[in-house]
Amino acid sequence: MHLGDDMYKFSDNQLKFSDFGQPVGMKMNPENRWVKKAELIPWDEIEKRYAALFTNKKGNVAKALRMALGALIIQTEYGYSDEETALQIQEGGYLQFFCGYKEYDDSKPPFDASTMVYFRKRLTPEILGEINELIIKKASEPKKKSDAEAVSEEKKDADETDDSNDDHHDPEPPANSGTLIVDATCAPSNIEYPQDLSLLNEGREKLEQIIDELYNPQDGVKPRTYRKQAHKDYLKTARKRRKSAKEIRKAIGKQLRYMKRDVGHIDKLLKQGKSLAPNKEKQLEVLKTLYEQQQTMYQNKTHKIADRIVSIAQPWLRPIVRGKIKAPVEFGAKLDISISDGFVRLERLSFDAYNESENLSEIVERYKIRTGHYPECVLADKIYRNRNNLNYCKERGIRLSGPALGRPPKDAVINKKQAYKDNCDRVEVKRAFSLAKGKYGLGLIRSRLKETTQSAIALSILALNLGRIWCALLHFLFELLFSYDFLNCREKTAFVQ
Repeated sequence: MHLGDDMYKFSDNQLKFSDFGQPVGMKMNPENRWVKKAELIPWDEIEKRYAALFTNKKGNVAKALRMALGALIIQTEYGYSDEETALQIQEGGYLQFFCGYKEYDDSKPPFDASTMVYFRKRLTPEILGEINELIIKKASEPKKKSDAEAVSEEKKDADETDDSNDDHHDPEPPANSGTLIVDATCAPSNIEYPQDLSLLNEGREKLEQIIDELYNPQDGVKPRTYRKQAHKDYLKTARKRRKSAKEIRKAIGKQLRYMKRDVGHIDKLLKQGKSLAPNKEKQLEVLKTLYEQQQTMYQNKTHKIADRIVSIAQPWLRPIVRGKIKAPVEFGAKLDISISDGFVRLERLSFDAYNESENLSEIVERYKIRTGHYPECVLADKIYRNRNNLNYCKERGIRLSGPALGRPPKDAVINKKQAYKDNCDRVEVKRAFSLAKGKYGLGLIRSRLKETTQSAIALSILALNLGRIWCALLHFLFELLFSYDFLNCREKTAFVQ
């Protein structure tokens, strides 16, 4: 056992399936998908980097990374709650092996359900991005090895046929190769659809709770808040099936006046020496900002304002305009991904709306750092085809998919075959989004903290890659088995004839 720190311990040797202790009567299949997925992850290398997070030598020993990451991947795969994830690991032998158990043990849950929150906080998107790269690197090693052998053979043949060995030339830069697919989407959070009237009513109720906490009966008469009348005014409009714009505006004005009165009472109590808990202070700042934004929109008769708050519990969420028919506006984080050689990478994650075309050059440069050369082709949406990106790609010999800007000349020759192929190849990124949202939780983020929301999104991409690698391996084994059976059948047929 290697002691990484007093607060964190991890094993020196990566656990193999043959080392897993099985109770009498249990016979586990070494070809199970969770056994194979565990083999795809370089646990040893990840554990060493994870141990560096624990610098404090005091406190209880933290759970190993294989337990933390394994539990989060299982939760992302099945969509379990924190409590259900702990119970499923307790009851499942394959899941226990995946999480790093030495032997099967169902005597108690592996951890308290609340520990999952700390797992998500510790495994930040940056750390999960590094883990994702390590998984991709391990999965790419066989292909890189075969490519390197092919290149060495070609070089050997070229040296044998080259008679001009005395001439020395500077090595030319590597030619562009490969295809890079980029696109952006939104990961909506699990919040109520924001309406100005309901937000103001919720804010007013929370202000009244703060007044209740600050007030002491010994101070005299309690500040008057008119909460019963305010609640009746809200329900009078909210319960109507059809509400006119005039009725909604009148109801919003009433709630704003109630909030203004409550904020005044709170400021007066705070000046008298009262104090709030840190979490209540943050909530009060959010409520004041909400009031200021709604008051500005009410006075200017508009529904647009910068950094608009759409959730009091999650004030960092912003409306993201996507222009889709099903949901023109989504409320969550916006993210960019790239796909190369079938592997998905999270390129950017932000809660603020941004133009995804601004990130193309950075994504391409990161591709060059990884591979040593620029891509031959970049497949992207129409929004990426601005003048800056076109000039950037042209200078580096990169073909950016899509038609040229402006009106095409009369004698222009359009390569319809290439355009059709690009559109077909770009479907891969849509499939990745569909799979991540439908299976790996990207379609509805249920985390309520800012850092855990970011980790949940990064985990979706990591679990997506792990699933794609496993499916590719399974497909390869199936083809290998099919070809083997086919050859055996041919040999038997020839022998009979």
